[in-house]
Amino acid sequence: MLVLRVLRAGPLHGYAIAQKIHVLSNEVLEVEEGSLYPALQKILLKGWVSAEWGISETNRKVRFYKLTTAGRKQLEAELRDYDRVTEAIKAILRTA
Repeated sequence: MLVLRVLRAGPLHGYAIAQKIHVLSNEVLEVEEGSLYPALQKILLKGWVSAEWGISETNRKVRFYKLTTAGRKQLEAELRDYDRVTEAIKAILRTA
């Protein structure tokens, strides 16, 4: 969900995705390469992102990932599920 949400703003390469998640989470969340790239491959195969090779700001050949229409729909579904689960947890914490 976080990868899809970060890509909603526009195409990014893997390292930039990890950095953006880290920065936007006030440096609380760190996405390790060992989990990021398999996740990117999985969502690429599901058609939620597309990818193309390009050159990074440091002049390296990198793969840029872009959210697809299917990815936008998936993100919206995941955000709805997240909100539903978050509200359920809050209800338990308030009443238990």
